[in-house]
Amino acid sequence: MDRTLKFCVLLMLVALVNASFTKHDFGRCERAVRNWAYSSLDKETREDKHTLRDLLFFLHVPRTGGRTYFHCFLKKLYPGSLECPRSYDKLRFDPSKPNCRLLVTHDDFSITSKLPRERTSVVTVLRDPISRVFSTYEFAVEVAARFLVHPNLTSATRIAGLMRSRTKGVSTLDIWPWKYLVPWMRKDLFDRRGLRQSRGLPITKSNDSYDMEEFAMPLHEFINHPVAEDIVHNGATFQVAGLTNNSYIAESHEVRHCVQKYKILGKYVLQVAKKRLDDMLYVGLTEEHKESATIFANVVGAQVISQLREPNTSVTGVDNTGHSSLSNSGPDNYEHQNHTLDSRASETPSNEATESKMTVGDLMEAYEDCVSSLRKAQSQRRTFSLKRISPVKFSTKARLQVSDEVLQQIRFLNDLDLELYEYARELFSNQHKNVLQKFTEERWESMSSLVNWKLLPSV
Repeated sequence: MDRTLKFCVLLMLVALVNASFTKHDFGRCERAVRNWAYSSLDKETREDKHTLRDLLFFLHVPRTGGRTYFHCFLKKLYPGSLECPRSYDKLRFDPSKPNCRLLVTHDDFSITSKLPRERTSVVTVLRDPISRVFSTYEFAVEVAARFLVHPNLTSATRIAGLMRSRTKGVSTLDIWPWKYLVPWMRKDLFDRRGLRQSRGLPITKSNDSYDMEEFAMPLHEFINHPVAEDIVHNGATFQVAGLTNNSYIAESHEVRHCVQKYKILGKYVLQVAKKRLDDMLYVGLTEEHKESATIFANVVGAQVISQLREPNTSVTGVDNTGHSSLSNSGPDNYEHQNHTLDSRASETPSNEATESKMTVGDLMEAYEDCVSSLRKAQSQRRTFSLKRISPVKFSTKARLQVSDEVLQQIRFLNDLDLELYEYARELFSNQHKNVLQKFTEERWESMSSLVNWKLLPSV
């Protein structure tokens, strides 16, 4: 047998071994994902899923506007004494704390394994996946750019220490997923600035703020990096399914990576994620801002107001683990400050819903004022931060400069999120119809009562 023939036979044997190994690996992955999915779906469906339970868990998918809901809705409804010690990655929720009624975190759905399932309602907001990827990239760059004012801070440990000392609470570097994305982006910004300074060359002009490699990691590089693959892409689906790298369940790492390796297995994760959305009290959409807020106020807000007005509702006496105030000092911001109850019970603020007999209309009015202030503050922070890497400017208009090739790649990498988002749109449409129907029925009953009263015979 000549050497060429031997080489060909060897290649065939290697190919057969590889095929056998791949088949075995796929089978192992399929069993792992399928077993997890079936065990996750083997739960009793609630018939009263539209009724608010004792504990409200707001599953905050990053970059969907969840902070707005927390500050402008939930903090106006719940007093601080009823807010659970919040779980942002390393600050895990302590289920032993008594009497808390509100939990707002970036934790994925797996945290419900630590909660009293029969007494917990879950709500969330989803966003168009393409926009969410853009926003995640923009925010990671924006926050990382704030560190450039400290040229000697190259150690992540030293930076984290500075953050905590200035904010007196939880910094962005403590919070999932920013504890991974921001340090990665921070190092990249420092490296690129150092390269610009060492070369002393003129800056290449570009109209695309998402592809200015002298200043920041280009978007196309960001989306194709393993860090983004593990944390950003299909992030909403993995978060709703309970499979992020911040999960409470042991098998999450294996299941997530099997799905990332074999895309066909994503159908099992989608099935679970859709079931989870089905069972939620409320699912909002970032793009449908006004309608989402109206539905939230009528579906969630109205029930919270009703619950907290009940005579047996306690709004004090919860032991908690600390307090931090809004702070905008230093390179960090209050985007993710941990607003928990001050241990000094005498200073615990009461909520507007219980003190002023707030109505849904009052809640919506207060929400609109609050949103306006938050948007203004957010715009100012972004402008201030991006000055460090001028001429980079992120905006909806600037996104139009991104190539179709990059957009197609984002769609390919977020196929599960795209399908889940479409499913959420259907749920949202049904929620909208139900709220309108309820409003119409209540208005008709009110008009009928008025007519009947006018028709009563005089005495």
